[in-house]
Amino acid sequence: MSDVGGIAADKLRSFVERIERLEEEKAALAADIREVYSEAKGSGFDIKIIRQVVSLRKLDQSERQEQEELLDVYRRALDI
Repeated sequence: MSDVGGIAADKLRSFVERIERLEEEKAALAADIREVYSEAKGSGFDIKIIRQVVSLRKLDQSERQEQEELLDVYRRALDI
């Protein structure tokens, strides 16, 4: 392994290349996700609502319940 200015160049190159590959994979996955949303929209579903549902499903039950209760408090405070 060659050192340049105290940096292991081969190891650094390996990290950078791995990050680049993962970034490419991430971009491909993002494109796939956009395609699924587009497909859902073409089937008549509201994409904005689907995004909210996906976000809610990421939360555990207690977090979801806490958010819903807080939203309800805010709605009542604003009379909406």
